[in-house]
Amino acid sequence: MKIIITATGTNLESEVDPRFGRAQYFLLVDTETEEILPIDNDQNLQAASGAGIQSAEAIVKNEAEVLLTGHCGPKAFRALTSAGVKIVHGVEGSVKTAIDKFKKGEYQFASSADVASHW
Repeated sequence: MKIIITATGTNLESEVDPRFGRAQYFLLVDTETEEILPIDNDQNLQAASGAGIQSAEAIVKNEAEVLLTGHCGPKAFRALTSAGVKIVHGVEGSVKTAIDKFKKGEYQFASSADVASHW
């Protein structure tokens, strides 16, 4: 399964970035092979608006099935869920810990956004 985790860096020791649309990086992880592909999100770090939607497009383009993140706003949440991406928010700690918890089934998928727009 392909999952994407918002991250402050490009490896497993990086912390989960609490922001979705303005996360520093997205780490695309294949949970079966444990292959990791870092995706730079630099174009959205300073975006005046639309960062969540543009980031959602990157997630869908990379064919991720699940997003693990700290927080996700309503526009990005709608864009992701309409594309079939399941979202877990409230994720914190290291990327490695987040992956391990996901594999153990310790997270619940979100049914709505958890922050207002432009958080």
